[in-house]
Amino acid sequence: MLAFILPLAFTMVTIALLLNLYRLILGPSVSDRILALDTLYINAIALFIMLSLYLENSLYFESALLIAVMGFVSTLALSKYLLRGDIIE
Repeated sequence: MLAFILPLAFTMVTIALLLNLYRLILGPSVSDRILALDTLYINAIALFIMLSLYLENSLYFESALLIAVMGFVSTLALSKYLLRGDIIE
C-alpha cells in the first residue's frame, strides 16, 4: 500500500512546490513572498521525509531537520527585517 501512496504524495507535494514557486515569483507583496518561501521549505521537508521512507534510509531525516532549522531562522530574520528595517539591534 505504501508503494501506491508514496508516488501519489510525491506528485501532490511537487504540485504544491510549483504553486509556491509561482507565488514566490509573482507575489503581489513582500509578505506574500515570505509566506510562499516559508511554505516552500515546509514542502521541501515533506519531500525529504517521503524520499527517506521510499529509500528506507534515515540520512534524509537529518537533511529535513537541517532544512527546518534554516527555514525557521530565515523566516524569522526576513520578518524582523520587514518589520524594523534591520536584523540585528
